[in-house]
Amino acid sequence: MIVQHVQDLDAAIADNIADRLNYLADNNGAMEDSIPCMAGALQYFYHQQQNAPQWSDSGKATANTDTMLYLVQHAMDYGLLPSKYHAGALGGIMQKFKADSEAWKDAALWGKADVMLSDAFMKMATHLHFGVAPRDSITLRPDSTFSDTVLTALLQKALQQHSIAAVLGSLEPSHPGYIALKQGLRSFRQQYAGRRWSPLPENYTDTAAFKQLLLNRLVQGGFVDTSGGHAGDTTLLKAGITAFQKAFNLYPDGIAGKKTRQMLNRSLHDWEVQVALNLDRWRKLPDTLPQRYIMVNVPAFELEVMDSGAVALESRVIVGAPKTRTPLLNSRMANFVMFPYWRVPYSIVFKEMLPAIRKDINYLASKNLEVIDKDGNAVDPYTIDWTQLHRGHFPYVLRQMDGEDNSLGIMKFNFVNKYSVYLHDTNNRSLFRNSFRALSHGCVRVQQWDSLAMYLIKDDTSYKHTIRDSVRTWLALQEKKQVVLPHRIPIYIRYFTASAQQNRLLVYDDIYGEDDMLRKKIGY
Repeated sequence: MIVQHVQDLDAAIADNIADRLNYLADNNGAMEDSIPCMAGALQYFYHQQQNAPQWSDSGKATANTDTMLYLVQHAMDYGLLPSKYHAGALGGIMQKFKADSEAWKDAALWGKADVMLSDAFMKMATHLHFGVAPRDSITLRPDSTFSDTVLTALLQKALQQHSIAAVLGSLEPSHPGYIALKQGLRSFRQQYAGRRWSPLPENYTDTAAFKQLLLNRLVQGGFVDTSGGHAGDTTLLKAGITAFQKAFNLYPDGIAGKKTRQMLNRSLHDWEVQVALNLDRWRKLPDTLPQRYIMVNVPAFELEVMDSGAVALESRVIVGAPKTRTPLLNSRMANFVMFPYWRVPYSIVFKEMLPAIRKDINYLASKNLEVIDKDGNAVDPYTIDWTQLHRGHFPYVLRQMDGEDNSLGIMKFNFVNKYSVYLHDTNNRSLFRNSFRALSHGCVRVQQWDSLAMYLIKDDTSYKHTIRDSVRTWLALQEKKQVVLPHRIPIYIRYFTASAQQNRLLVYDDIYGEDDMLRKKIGY
């Protein structure tokens, strides 16, 4: 719709905005670019404005428009896909305005851009605050979207105060981990955005030709200082592989093994999306976290105790194997037990132990296991017909006695959860040296269990003498004791496959395939 007189343009745009809102109502809330819109919130917002254009004035785009377009085009800096905010359609409209001197008279084009820009703001506000993924079972926020009234108020404030970026920025999480990850993403994009690289063949052959392809890939990624030299220069090639491995949090052995080759073949977009998924996970946490809490990051095989925004303690951990995953959960640490018994879960009894006992009853003694009946009494295993026991009939509990050989080690940390998992020490501490530590049946083994225990009781004044001294004495005497925590500390077990330190991106294996599932769920 071409308008000849500038004084008539805004009124014509308003009519087109009204028509476009009706179109949305009849088209399941989608624009011509097939991007779903927040139709209800748009209807409410434009009703408040009598459908008047908000992003242009007499055929000229406002400064707010320039800001919003920039944010849409650079949405990946925030871990958001530009395509979800009409980037293609808006870019095409603005290009037409620049290329065609008469296009500014097109009220229909302005109306389309106006509604798309408003929708982009509302969706970006929602996604920055609540995340793109739907609310799940461990999301700590009570809601998952803004009301139409709140979105309208946010947009009105941003437009009136010319503070589009500031209003959107105020809706993001303020957690240090989120901020660091976002900064790491921007640094990563600045470093690699202008680079293009050729994929390596999937079938590995240790030939001169493959080594040359590998060297070329390392040069393209900036991991070899100069393209001079050749694949036969093993020192040059190893140095480049090691530099890549260090940059991507791999074991720096200088060998192009399977994992290294897989990482070399990933595109920049793949890395960006991996970080974006983890920014989205941060947005599922509440606006304010407790002053003190424990965070277990499963893919990083890491535990951190946070206190007043800083890391008070960190430890390597061993988590559940892919077939026996550590569950993601929220809880509160209640107590810890020294020299605990291990009550063997029935899943392990039937899958692993019962077949071994049937073959050799001495298996029980070798594993320091005793058989307990329903009344809590120990039973002589030689009096039991093990061939008659199965999942439907097993009136016993297998319990591993306390001591250094106990699978739980010296200490067990309890918190309420429906999965019967906990944190604990281990009798196989050498496994903490492994880089891949998804090895348990679901519980979390903690390398720094002693430091964690001492931290948890550092402020306990409920005992006549210093509780820390008492715990050290009990440990030395190998006494079985339970220490109840006076203040239960929150514990969050989460799944972050990316983090950042000092603007350096750290990426971890998607050991449970959660990234792949989340990527499909939110269309990344």
